[in-house]
Amino acid sequence: MSEGPDARVRFIETNTDWLPPPHVPEIRLRLASEIYPIWRMSEEALAESGVPPPYWAFAWAGGQAVARYLLDHPETVRGKRVLDTGSGSGLCAIAAAMSGAAEVTASDIDAFALDAIRLNAAAAGVTVTPTDADMVGRDEGWDVVLIGDLFYEQPLAGRVERWGRGLAARGALVLAGDPGRSYVPRTGLTQLALYEVATSRELEDREVRRTHVYRLEAAGGETG
Repeated sequence: MSEGPDARVRFIETNTDWLPPPHVPEIRLRLASEIYPIWRMSEEALAESGVPPPYWAFAWAGGQAVARYLLDHPETVRGKRVLDTGSGSGLCAIAAAMSGAAEVTASDIDAFALDAIRLNAAAAGVTVTPTDADMVGRDEGWDVVLIGDLFYEQPLAGRVERWGRGLAARGALVLAGDPGRSYVPRTGLTQLALYEVATSRELEDREVRRTHVYRLEAAGGETG
């Protein structure tokens, strides 16, 4: 596939449709479904086409839970500076903007994700600033940091946990959505919500995921 934003946008529009995530029907995103080849393409086949794994094309359960929580509790982000890290489709970032956040940054290292975020935010009528900077390990003074669904891989999970606890120690609110990933922290979490999120057996090996929204505490914080 040829490079450049126009080619990426054409790829996104060709391989997705406007669909509402099951648990956040207020928002429509460019998402893949069973009718599109991208749904079943292997990472090898995608790589041959010059496309990284399209995490942005799916509304993962953890992200849906965080977005639902923000829409139900807009005071969490109202008037605040928010970072959505590993943003993917931008679902959590869009929910934060819809809930009245003063400033929302959506971070993802995949250029396709950034273009998807732009399309999705424009459709929602909100302002979100995408960036390809890897924000894990940085602190730009955000009031709230959103971790949609990032505890699926051990090295990444460890980096995110250490960084998030550091932000929590200086007073940031760090929210994480988790549908039971293998590397979610076992301590230092406070449960804020629990949702039954509809998903797909092809994506998640089950049709419903029990998905928590946690507040990540500073090191030594309580679990609840």
